[in-house]
Amino acid sequence: MSFAFLRWLCLFIALIAAFPAAAFGPLGHRLIAALAEERLSPEARAAVADLLGEGRDLAAISTWADELRDQDPERGRATARWHFVNIPREAGCRFEEARDCPEGQCIVAALRDQATLLGERSAPIAAREEALKWAVHLVADIHQPLHAGYPDDRGGNLFQVHVRGRGSNLHALWDSGLLESRGLREAEYLARLRERMPAKPGKTDRWSASAPKRWAEESCALIEILGLYPPRPGRLPKGYLEQMRPHLEERMVLAALRLAALIESSLGAKR
Repeated sequence: MSFAFLRWLCLFIALIAAFPAAAFGPLGHRLIAALAEERLSPEARAAVADLLGEGRDLAAISTWADELRDQDPERGRATARWHFVNIPREAGCRFEEARDCPEGQCIVAALRDQATLLGERSAPIAAREEALKWAVHLVADIHQPLHAGYPDDRGGNLFQVHVRGRGSNLHALWDSGLLESRGLREAEYLARLRERMPAKPGKTDRWSASAPKRWAEESCALIEILGLYPPRPGRLPKGYLEQMRPHLEERMVLAALRLAALIESSLGAKR
């Protein structure tokens, strides 16, 4: 085994360790949660406050599911597959529960189950509070296209790229790098996205138990439609960040609308 190969292997392993499979970065999660909360009815906002307690909002709990990995490693490992679903390339982005979500261990089943629990008024408050934390987080994750990516490269985690002189991977780029590359503060970014929010949600934004499956298939399809994968690993094509960032921002706005609809369906006055 040559020295050059050993050096490449060590670099490859280091890159994977530095950018693990994760979810939207904190900025993305907080922005989506804040936008969603602004769309809630007074009744739904009051119900959220009852579950979370005084002084806590959706943005504050939007990264709880990722923080769980450090705070409770055993539970973090047990729920690791809740953050994504892998659909084989040859499946044409058609989700099949038995194949893609064995024993309910994927984002489609997890989001469906947690939303159901959130709406169970007779369930323990602590369980419903946790269900809300999961719902807020997973709605964001499922709208990041590579969280419904292909199993052969772990949703882009094994597709290495260089971003402004730094090693990364395609999944991490779509989780955090694209947003951070705009260079805006959270409040500035929130104002920018707020301008893109429609006056009313569309028909496809309504919550139903079948929505997670539809959203995952939608995200998966965008991988090819938008051409998320550069022609080859390594340096990104010129203009890639500027071309792709608006598409990610559009997904975030849509995630916020759909998250608001989910919460409204579960906690609002009319059910």
